Amino acid sequence: MHIQHKAHPWHGIHPGENVPSIVTAFIEMVPTDTVKYEIDKTSGYLKIDRPQKFSNTVPTLYGFIPQTFCAENVAEYASAKSGRKVMRGDGDPLDICVLSERTVTHGNIILQAIPIGGFRLLDKDEADDKIIAVMKGDEFYRQWNDVSDCPESYINRLRHYFLTYKNLPGEKGSCEITNVYGREEAHEVIRLSMEDYQCHYLGKVNQHYDQPIETV
Repeated sequence: MHIQHKAHPWHGIHPGENVPSIVTAFIEMVPTDTVKYEIDKTSGYLKIDRPQKFSNTVPTLYGFIPQTFCAENVAEYASAKSGRKVMRGDGDPLDICVLSERTVTHGNIILQAIPIGGFRLLDKDEADDKIIAVMKGDEFYRQWNDVSDCPESYINRLRHYFLTYKNLPGEKGSCEITNVYGREEAHEVIRLSMEDYQCHYLGKVNQHYDQPIETV
């Protein structure tokens, strides 16, 4: 009897037929979550990374784009655009924040999202870009075609979360956002992260990162 297996969220789900204009996003967290969930890279199951330390919660649906990886190409692009020396990517799939008017009650789901921009976030010397997107078909947010369409207050809310969610009170954080960029640059970051994935998981692998696992 043929046995069906659940696809690994990172390696077994296609990033989208029209990527980078429309991407598949795997959602790990929603704004009501009081603990930080993330994918266990080996098993593909959603796991608890840690309880949220304080009252701040992620402002949007949050997850990653499958079959992407932040490594050399993403880091080189971050260096060129920020004017900073970026040593490497963070070794994770590319993160994505998805805006939706409707409440989504839990993660561990996939959806179609339209990238409109992103944050160039540096954590020490690592590139950790955050793509900003709107849910495909959303009645309200579909009017936003580029991050420049977003109210500054909304961008500041996202910026504040990523700069502070790891920090203890009074502690200086290790993260900084060097650029807020628009749709075209977001598309390039997505393309480069897909190239990094192809290189590391379907080709030669730099030993600094996790060993590749067989795709499903």
